[in-house]
Amino acid sequence: MVKKIFYRRILSNIVFYLFLITIPLPLFSAQAEEKNPLDFSLAIIQVAKKTIPAVVHIEVTERQEVVNPFLPFESDPFFKHFFNIPSMPKKFKREVRGLGSGMIIDPEGHILTNHHVVGGATKIEVILSDGRKFAASLIGSDPKTDLAVIKISAKEPLPYVTFGDSDQVQIGEWVVAIGHPRGLDQTVTHGIISAKHRRGITDPSSYQDFLQTDAAINPGNSGGPLLNLKGEVIGVNAAIVSESGGFEGIGFTIPSNMALHVAKSLILHGKVERGWLGVNIQDLTAELAKSLHVEGAKGALIIDVVKGGPADKAGLRKNDLIIAYRGKEIADSGALRNEVANTPIGQEVGVTIIRNGIKQELLVKVGNLEEASKFLIGAVKDRLGAEVRALTPKESEEFGLAANRGIIITSINPKGPLGKAGFEVGDIILEINGQPIINVESFVQLLVTLKANQKITLLALDHRSGNMGYVQVVVK
Repeated sequence: MVKKIFYRRILSNIVFYLFLITIPLPLFSAQAEEKNPLDFSLAIIQVAKKTIPAVVHIEVTERQEVVNPFLPFESDPFFKHFFNIPSMPKKFKREVRGLGSGMIIDPEGHILTNHHVVGGATKIEVILSDGRKFAASLIGSDPKTDLAVIKISAKEPLPYVTFGDSDQVQIGEWVVAIGHPRGLDQTVTHGIISAKHRRGITDPSSYQDFLQTDAAINPGNSGGPLLNLKGEVIGVNAAIVSESGGFEGIGFTIPSNMALHVAKSLILHGKVERGWLGVNIQDLTAELAKSLHVEGAKGALIIDVVKGGPADKAGLRKNDLIIAYRGKEIADSGALRNEVANTPIGQEVGVTIIRNGIKQELLVKVGNLEEASKFLIGAVKDRLGAEVRALTPKESEEFGLAANRGIIITSINPKGPLGKAGFEVGDIILEINGQPIINVESFVQLLVTLKANQKITLLALDHRSGNMGYVQVVVK
């Protein structure tokens, strides 16, 4: 009897241990979950300790010219008598102060930040995390990506950030933002990557490929880093979408790969040299994919090829669908535009296209966007019967326009679309269908997407009267 009880106990113990062995791992996940918050908090602490010394507070001063609000009353006798003012200036100057963030990117003191933080500043002051203050000089600025590089000089090497590969960032990945929101130094927030490849957030003619994050970003964070949990910079914080003016869970950051390319170019050349293919492109819709006998709706569809441009010389044609560039899949027209812009000038690259349902490989020698002006001017002449150029700073000041706004007509065919609509040499075009014009390139990019005989609405400024108004024109 005793032996039977003994054997039963042994058997029950064996069954119990076998039961423990066969329990699914998720039942033991509570202990793992208890450790994760500790690991996560330690990761953020390490990122903050590593990066804060290389994140700077930027204070800028900008002098602006403002139109005198009392100018319309200059000829009013009552106004003159009451205020005893014989005459008044048309404009007056004022100083505007702003705050932002930046990151030191090398021991020599080069600092990466946003163009909208330092562009146009007459004075730039940088405050390090240890409280030291330095006067900074502008090395270069690129409005098209909203990036800029400034520099400070210190007696000893400075701490600097390291960059990660933004192409490898995953949706849902934890990230950390560091900056100076509303002047609150060394603020650390965290969140995740909410989405990738956000475009058309601000200026449609700029080079955008934002990462979207829910890490808290507020005014003053601009130019600060967004980091992965390895402490690597994967983005430069740039913008938020908000109805209140404060953070509402939607922030945008410029990918580190784009930012690093622009920063290096600004340091070496003081400007950004961009590649150019000489094609006008659009996104592929489901209807277009069906008509082209293409599966899916990815790629950049060529709607026009600039005669004599790099693509024309390489044999690219209208209605070719570009699905890969330098071996990288192309999702849409914005992706291709950014990839081409970041390609070294003169480099020969492989382009994968679908033509008449057949996949082909072509080699294209990338041109320089700055040298494309003659081709762009030709496109304006063909479709609107006019030649245009950018405004000079003196012309912008004369007409009371902000810098980098509008183009001026230099010659016109009276029988062309603009000539028939009453435009003259010296008139200024500010918008096409509500889209602002900042230079000839942005004007042509909007123009070439229009269909033949399409009616468009232009916002223009009459050079004789200085009055603005909307004019409808039919393009060729």
